[in-house]
Amino acid sequence: MMLQGKELILATKPFAQEIRYKSWIYTVSTLLLLLLSLAGALLLPHFLLQLACSVLAGLLIVRMFVIYHDHQHHTILHRSPLANAIMTVFGVYVLAPTSIWKRSHDHHHKHNSKLFSADIGSYPVFTRKKFLSLAPARQRAYLATRHPLTITFGYLSMFLLGMCLKSFLSSPRKHLDALLALVLHISVSVAVLLLLDWQSWLLFIFIPFFIACGIGAYLFYAQHNFPGVSFNSNEDWCYHEAALLSSSYIKMHPVMAWFTGNIGYHHIHHLNARIPFYRLPEAMKAIPALQQPKTTSLRFRDIRACFRLKVWDVETQQMAGVK
Repeated sequence: MMLQGKELILATKPFAQEIRYKSWIYTVSTLLLLLLSLAGALLLPHFLLQLACSVLAGLLIVRMFVIYHDHQHHTILHRSPLANAIMTVFGVYVLAPTSIWKRSHDHHHKHNSKLFSADIGSYPVFTRKKFLSLAPARQRAYLATRHPLTITFGYLSMFLLGMCLKSFLSSPRKHLDALLALVLHISVSVAVLLLLDWQSWLLFIFIPFFIACGIGAYLFYAQHNFPGVSFNSNEDWCYHEAALLSSSYIKMHPVMAWFTGNIGYHHIHHLNARIPFYRLPEAMKAIPALQQPKTTSLRFRDIRACFRLKVWDVETQQMAGVK
């Protein structure tokens, strides 16, 4: 008999134990590789080598973001003043300061897959009926948030504008770190352009952030917007079912799984967010109930299938297009 509910969550508890030295090794090694790749993007003698370092930096930002994400869950390096300082600086650097990320992401975990209350820290999901009742301008705005170009350009749409500018304007006192992130990012960009050149800005800032933010925005989308996903009205919501039925397992090549910090094991992460990223595969291997998740992948056909999903159809109980 497969474990369910509370028993399944309790079965994951042995894996929700941090191995402290591993957390430090993965954090420090990822940071060092990121700093070296950014230095290489500026200092190496040949453009192709610089470009390779720039792309590598973008991928390493993704990995470091997952480490930051685990720290914000108090999953790794909790109560370490040094780790707190590192992660605070990284949050500002990556345009997802702690005041914004933790509040919105904690809300997302508590309300994942709830219709009408899951769009803080997530992509909004409307029923077909609600979507059709909206004025055309609101329909376009809703569809724009889920458009492939919006997600591809997550650097601008999700991070610069959404995480930083929108959060600061909505609550300046709460989100001063958002203003700090914006000012520092723009200042560094201008300094690189004035003191060096446009190519240095492209390699040191634009390409790494474009890659990292685009991948991050898509992963966050595909983790909860995929064929077979389930959504529920608030009164019918169940925590463990939301984790297993509304969060995907994204199949990846081992190299990409390393760069994304195993975030593809998202059904397990939502079941127990205290499992460190490096123990998620271990938990899946040990618990049969976690081994038949709803899946997607980074193949083109699966990405296209995810992007086709726009609204929740109450009658068929599935995500569908608007037509």
